[in-house]
Amino acid sequence: MSQHPVTSREYALELDANDPLAHYREQFVITDPNVCYLDGNSLGRLPKKTVEVVNNYLLNEWGKEVVDGWGHWIDEPLAMGDLLGRSVLGAAAGQVVCSDTTSVNFYQLVGAALRARPGRKTIITDASNFPTDRFILQGYAEQHGYNLVIIDNEDPAISAHERITPELLEKYMSDDVALVTLEVVQYRAGARNDVKAITDLVRKYGALTIWDASHSAGSIDMHFDADGVDLAVGCTYKYCNGGPGAPGYLYVSKRIQKELRVPIQGWFANKNQFEMGPTFEKVEDIRGFQIATPPVLAYRCVKTALEMIEEAQISRMEEKCSTGTQMLIELYDAWLAPLGFTLNTPRDAKERGGHVSLVHPDAKQIAVAMRRMINVIPDYRVPNSIRLAISPLTTSFVEAWDGMERLRDLVSSGRYKEVAMDTSRVS
Repeated sequence: MSQHPVTSREYALELDANDPLAHYREQFVITDPNVCYLDGNSLGRLPKKTVEVVNNYLLNEWGKEVVDGWGHWIDEPLAMGDLLGRSVLGAAAGQVVCSDTTSVNFYQLVGAALRARPGRKTIITDASNFPTDRFILQGYAEQHGYNLVIIDNEDPAISAHERITPELLEKYMSDDVALVTLEVVQYRAGARNDVKAITDLVRKYGALTIWDASHSAGSIDMHFDADGVDLAVGCTYKYCNGGPGAPGYLYVSKRIQKELRVPIQGWFANKNQFEMGPTFEKVEDIRGFQIATPPVLAYRCVKTALEMIEEAQISRMEEKCSTGTQMLIELYDAWLAPLGFTLNTPRDAKERGGHVSLVHPDAKQIAVAMRRMINVIPDYRVPNSIRLAISPLTTSFVEAWDGMERLRDLVSSGRYKEVAMDTSRVS
């Protein structure tokens, strides 16, 4: 327990001094130490080693080996999947493939799950789910006549902080439900859902569950195998520091791999891939869920970052996220609540991920002003949320503390109202 109050900068400095992960920050490219980068839940920082590893790949693999490199490149999606599974997801080997994008993988698993539950016509998700997931589900519903049920967890009277509880979900369950798909951590509010309890509930009704782990991988300790997860997808460019556009991944439990068949039948999923035969015969292991040629260059970035996570240990990373987000919440109470902010993230550490969501009527303009006026990088999510993240390998506690102090001063002074609104499509 610190002897300093949370509103003292010494509090954050003491946390950094006792942080077993603090030395990892030096292993990332940080060009301006005055910037408080609190947007690691959108794009993680660049590991210094990645520059070396990618350059080595270009010169000594692609450059030297040319096409012969495929002899050892071809199964890297499976090797990366195993590394991701054991370091981040709590998954044994042979259940994760790292390839394609999160959206493509989600499309694949939705199609496979629906096909595996013929005669059932209901899909359940929530209004706060990430747009790509909702849009893909809408497409399936429109094209194939499914009944898409969307839980209105944006209504505080229905759900606190957008969180989906088993009790709330069961009101919508029936024997007609084929698929339930939710986020492990709600992308906007930062609320963490109970993976095991919800998966068990859905299985009781004979349906399948797909979890989107995009905003949880690399920030919380997940246990897919132990929790009985059926299916999951996610990305590697947020807390996993794989770089812009880094490949996504999908998880399929071994107990259902033979049962499922994806809608896009790519040649990498064919049993006898290089026989180039006339018909598709799905390989029965996890490779049967891959589509096409893997992005080998990108794997060098992903592998470097995941090896750091495996060394650091995801349990310790979750502990840092818990401590850091608790500090942000306490500073919100002391500094930001009196300025018209509200907190849209659970106070219980077991019910939140690695970021907090601060709501304000002027959130969009404040977020732009934070970047332009005070060197703090947050992100903004409609309609009125500012997200601040603790990326456990790169964010120092004092960096987060300084960011909150600057945000307090920016809003209390009213200076943010002077900033011209950004015309960029990116927010």
